[in-house]
Amino acid sequence: MPELKITIGERDFAVACAQGEEHFLQAASALLDAEAAVLLGQIGRMPETRMLLMAGLMVADKAAGTGDRLRRLQAELEAAQGQIAALEAALAEARAHPVEVEVPVVPHEVFDTLAEIAARAEAMADAIEENA
Repeated sequence: MPELKITIGERDFAVACAQGEEHFLQAASALLDAEAAVLLGQIGRMPETRMLLMAGLMVADKAAGTGDRLRRLQAELEAAQGQIAALEAALAEARAHPVEVEVPVVPHEVFDTLAEIAARAEAMADAIEENA
C-alpha cells in the first residue's frame, strides 16, 4: 500500500492509499489544500483540526452545489429528450401519412377558348391598323 506525502494548509501529512489510487488522493488533497489556502489567507494561522474542518466543509459545499447543478441539468436533458422523442414521433407520423395536395387541371376547352380570344384580339388589332 503506497504512502504519499500530501500538503494541506502548509502542513504535511503522510497518507496511505490503495495501489493505483495515488492520483485520486493527490487530486483530492489539492482541492482541500486550495480551500485551506483561502482560509489561511483570510484568517491566518489556525489550529490544524479547525483548518481541516473548515476546508473540508468548503469542499463539501462546492460538491453539494455541483450535485444540485447536475440534477438540474439532468432534468433539463430528460425534458429535451422527451421533446426530441415527440418531434421524431410527429415526423414519423407525417411521413407515414403525407398530406395530399390537389393541383387543379385546366381543361382543354379553356385553352381552346383562350386561343380563340387571342386570335380575335389579333384580328381586331390588324383591323385597327388597316383603318389607321
